[in-house]
Amino acid sequence: MIFAFVFNSQAKADTIQITSFGHSSFLIKGGGYRVLINPFTPVACAEGLRKPNVTADVILASSELADEGSSAYKGKFFVEPGVYNVKGLRFQGLSSPHDRVGGRRFGFSTAWQWNQGGVNFVHLGGNVTPVKFQDKLLYGRPDVLFLAVGGGAKVYNGQEASEVVRVLNPRIVIPVQYVKNKRLENCDQTDIKPFLNSMEGIKFKKIGKTYKLPRRFPENTVIKLMP
Repeated sequence: MIFAFVFNSQAKADTIQITSFGHSSFLIKGGGYRVLINPFTPVACAEGLRKPNVTADVILASSELADEGSSAYKGKFFVEPGVYNVKGLRFQGLSSPHDRVGGRRFGFSTAWQWNQGGVNFVHLGGNVTPVKFQDKLLYGRPDVLFLAVGGGAKVYNGQEASEVVRVLNPRIVIPVQYVKNKRLENCDQTDIKPFLNSMEGIKFKKIGKTYKLPRRFPENTVIKLMP
């Protein structure tokens, strides 16, 4: 069964702050909530990162792999697909293969959609499955899309990620799960360049570890690079 949701978030009522911890982990504060995404153990593609010392009302994980779904954090933890309501905040988790062989190697990943403080967030997590029209009905037009772009066995490569952007037409894209400083021995991902090269004509800007969303969102897609 497919549900269609209508999102109208050209303007928002609350100040929303996003803090990046690296890899695909973020804390989103605003609207009276603290939502932590993909908390990690510093291994594999999260090797060398500092484990964040934070608590949250809700924790959303793409999978139970250590670098994108550690349960060793304080907060109500969700990793299985489904619809959840926590203190009036609704989260929708959708399942897809976490590899290119139907989930037989790395199992399945959960993508998340929710509306916080008037902002439509979508975190596709570790994903390699093309986004289809029925997915667009479920996600709506994201105000903020967290999108894995580093390629390898578990996530979109640059060209695949650019096709996701074309289909979903988000207002702000925050790329995740790519190598930022040096090649990691236990990580098969590339740097950001293949994705940016595939997004020719789309503006991008490096921003800090903490980012306050604008009061009004751009009509055309922009890319924000966080450390």
